[in-house]
Amino acid sequence: MMRSSIHLLLRSGRNLVREFSGRSSFVVSSRRLSTSILTPEKGVIPPELLSKQGVITPDRTYGKYEDLVTRVTNFHNEDKGLMVLAGDVFDVPIRKDIIHRVVRWQLAKRQQGTHSTKTISEVSGTGKKPYKQKGLGRARHGTLRGPQFRHGATMHGPKPRSHAIKLQKKVRRLGLKIALSARTAEGKLLVFEDLEVPSHKTKNIVNYVSQMENTKKLLVVDGGPIDEKLKLATQNLHYVNVLPSIGLNVYSILQHDTLVMSRDAVDRIVTRMHTPINR
Repeated sequence: MMRSSIHLLLRSGRNLVREFSGRSSFVVSSRRLSTSILTPEKGVIPPELLSKQGVITPDRTYGKYEDLVTRVTNFHNEDKGLMVLAGDVFDVPIRKDIIHRVVRWQLAKRQQGTHSTKTISEVSGTGKKPYKQKGLGRARHGTLRGPQFRHGATMHGPKPRSHAIKLQKKVRRLGLKIALSARTAEGKLLVFEDLEVPSHKTKNIVNYVSQMENTKKLLVVDGGPIDEKLKLATQNLHYVNVLPSIGLNVYSILQHDTLVMSRDAVDRIVTRMHTPINR
C-alpha cells in the first residue's frame, strides 16, 4: 500500500512539472541546443517530488529556420553567457547535392593547372630530314622530333589551363549555410567569447583539445586577424587549424569534426550571409 501511494505521488509530480513547463526563466544549452530549466514558485510543487536535474525539452526538428540559443564559453570551459544564432544561417535544411556542388567547385578552382608537355615545335632537335624520301626501303620521315621517336614530342598532351568551373554565388552561400547548420545539428559548433590564450605554448592547446568530447580535428575561426599567440600555439598541431572568418569555407568545415567560432566570427558570418549579392 505504501509503495502504491509513492507511485501516485511521483505521477502527480510529473503532471505538475508538465503543467508548469511553460514557466522557464533561464535558457541554457544541452548538446548545445536550446533547453530550459524550471524555476517554479515556492509552495506550488512539493520540493521532495522535484529532481535536482533540469528538465530538458525533447530533440527538436532541424531545418525550420528557427533562431537557436547556444552557450558561450572559452578554452577553460567557463560560462560566458548566451548567444542567439540566426535561424536562416544555422538552421537551414541539409542538402547533400548542394554540398557536393560547392566542394567540387572548390577543389576544381584550387587546382594549379601547371601541367605541360612539349609539342613538336618545342622539342629540342634538328629540323633536317633524317634521310631521303625514296630508295632505302624505310618509312618516310621528315623529322626526328615526332612522337614516334624517343625524346620526341607528345601529341595532344596537357597544357597549362584553368580547371575552375562556374557556380552561382547564391549556391556557394547556401552551401556554407548548410555546412554550418550540419555542425550545429550535430552539436559540434562551439561559440567562444574570444580566442585569447595565455601563452604561445603548444601544450596549452593540446590540453584544451583533450578536454573536448569526441574531437579529432578542430577548426578554430576568429573574426579578424589571427592572434599571434594562437597562431604559434597551433602551427605544430596537424589536427588543429585556424582561419579568419573571411576564409571560412565548406571544404574546411567538412574536413574537421568540431568547429569553434568566436562571438565576433559568428557576427561577421551572419552579416556576410545577410548582405545582398552583387550581380
